[in-house]
Amino acid sequence: MRLTNLLVLIIRPIHSSVMSRTIILCLVGTGLWGQNSPYDVFPEAEPPYYRVRYEASKAAQALQFPVKYSVWIPEEIITLKGIVVHQHGCGEGSCKSGLTGAWDLHWQALARKHECALLSPSYEQPQKANCQLWCDPRNGSGETFLRALKDLGNMSGHPELSKVPWALWGHSGGGHWAGGMSLLYPERVVACWLRSGVPLLEANPERENILPHEWNPAVLQVPMMCNPGTKEGVTVKTGRFARVWSATQRFFSKIRGNHGLIGIAVDPLSAHECGNQRYLAIPWLGACLEARLPEVTGRPLRKMPTSQAWFARVLGDKALPAKEYPGNPTQAVWLPNAKIAQHWMRYVKDTAIPDKTPPPAPFGLQVTGNRISWQAEADFESGISHFIIRKNGKVIGQVPENPANRFGRPLFQGLQYSDTPVQPLAKMEFIDPNSEDAGQYEIISVNTVGLLSGN
Repeated sequence: MRLTNLLVLIIRPIHSSVMSRTIILCLVGTGLWGQNSPYDVFPEAEPPYYRVRYEASKAAQALQFPVKYSVWIPEEIITLKGIVVHQHGCGEGSCKSGLTGAWDLHWQALARKHECALLSPSYEQPQKANCQLWCDPRNGSGETFLRALKDLGNMSGHPELSKVPWALWGHSGGGHWAGGMSLLYPERVVACWLRSGVPLLEANPERENILPHEWNPAVLQVPMMCNPGTKEGVTVKTGRFARVWSATQRFFSKIRGNHGLIGIAVDPLSAHECGNQRYLAIPWLGACLEARLPEVTGRPLRKMPTSQAWFARVLGDKALPAKEYPGNPTQAVWLPNAKIAQHWMRYVKDTAIPDKTPPPAPFGLQVTGNRISWQAEADFESGISHFIIRKNGKVIGQVPENPANRFGRPLFQGLQYSDTPVQPLAKMEFIDPNSEDAGQYEIISVNTVGLLSGN
């Protein structure tokens, strides 16, 4: 028997001069006891993580698949300024990957830096079901997202979660969703990163199951970046995802042709997998958040400044300040500033964006018997590759022992096809085989370009 509703007891902390706790009874759509594989295995959501789940609806144009929303909220933030949304793509594998998105340390570094929450949905779509039933936000997923923000805000003690603006990242069908939300709610969207997927602005006879969105000129104020893999129709013209490039070109031409703030960054190494895109996406979104978030929560988004913009030729690898660009600006890749332009030029060449800043040092070291544990924040620029463990100044091991990632640079948390950590989540712990020997331990973070943290 599948339960459709569950009475949830929520203990919510209240920020005030006198610390108190409020007990709230909240009726939310769930089904936690009736979930089907592969969506029944996921990390536990304990503060600072929170989760809600909603069952599918039988009503037309309402939510067609069950969905979980997991959110991470930095504990030191009293009032949030925004939300970073990491939206997976279509199919069981991609949908399942959304279950760990809120636990990604590198994306958390972006959210923390800009006083934002990190939210990751996971739609429980059967493999062969029509993805448009969720990745088109007009089919109920947009309204359910708004509902989740309200419920998660009440659950976490951050009611502003339902009102703050969104920085949207979407992969494949998630790109359709993120772009669609930008067209529906442009006043709420800080910026939008479209990895291997864009919404349609005109009907495509080759894809009749995808309905085009109505043109909304307000979307021209939303910074966007289209990010296809080169093997999705750029250099490889055949295959399952070959149409991604032509769809991207049409979307880009419509937005940029009307002076919209949009760019294209072709991943030179990948097909539909996300690869190393986060090393450009995170700083790009960071630049947009810094420029557009209001100084006071609740006020409108600021307009993206354009005086520092750089332009580049589509499929080129050189960017120039806008005043020096010789071509037609309405056909050029738009980049927000010089720093992002430098990153973009390296990314489209080989994705090896350089980094000269060391990662933050780990903290919270604890030793219990032969078990050593710690905490760490990711390097904003380059994430965490692995940790080195020293004892009395001598290296005795590293975690993970053999860092690997078939989709890009090795990462401590691993990387799934849709740019999220693998399950089970990696633990920051090490078992000392010689714990009987007394000593002093030291943990060192190593980022993905090989830089070591200080003491």
